[in-house]
Amino acid sequence: MFSAGAGAVSGQDVLRKILKRMDDNNKSLTSLKADIKMNKFNSQLGENDLTEGNMNYVPGRTEKQIYVRIDWTRPVVEHLVIANGQYVLFRPKAKQAIVGKVDSVKGNGGKAGGALAFMTMSKEQLSQNYTVKYIADETVNGGVQTFHLELTPKAATSYKSADLWVDANGMPVQARIVEKNNDTTTILLSNIQKNATIKASEFKISPPKGTNIVRG
Repeated sequence: MFSAGAGAVSGQDVLRKILKRMDDNNKSLTSLKADIKMNKFNSQLGENDLTEGNMNYVPGRTEKQIYVRIDWTRPVVEHLVIANGQYVLFRPKAKQAIVGKVDSVKGNGGKAGGALAFMTMSKEQLSQNYTVKYIADETVNGGVQTFHLELTPKAATSYKSADLWVDANGMPVQARIVEKNNDTTTILLSNIQKNATIKASEFKISPPKGTNIVRG
């Protein structure tokens, strides 16, 4: 790890090094397995909504080439698959499967996908779309040393800002989106396995007979 030290020049130098590490990590990443936690905070009620599960991810050059599977296990079992620009959200308890285009995904799927997008952006995408600021060295997830970055959109968006926590290898391990009403969605990855073998069948969901199919 390194510290920003004093002065804007030193801080900018640290930021460049962090972005370089992120870029190297992004380019070397062929797949990702991890445990995932999502915390949605309602600023008006002061309440947290925590969801836990596990994730498989295969990056792509565009959003339509990205493959993601999230299996939520707590408090409710749900299975989300994103592939080829489409998504399937299967809710076994409700015997319901919601299908549609990625840009229309709602609920836990949409919140998780939005936060994960920040964690897999290239250096160019970050620099083009956001003003990136180094905040501090911080510890997350019970001991992981990270660099905290603040991302402010350069163009109008549906949210106010975002934050990333990046480990020493350039891997984003936590992301937070701050909505305009100050609600937040925070995604935390742990037990990360980079470049693990992931079968193509992981990104297919075949709801059982009798499942109600809903167009999202």
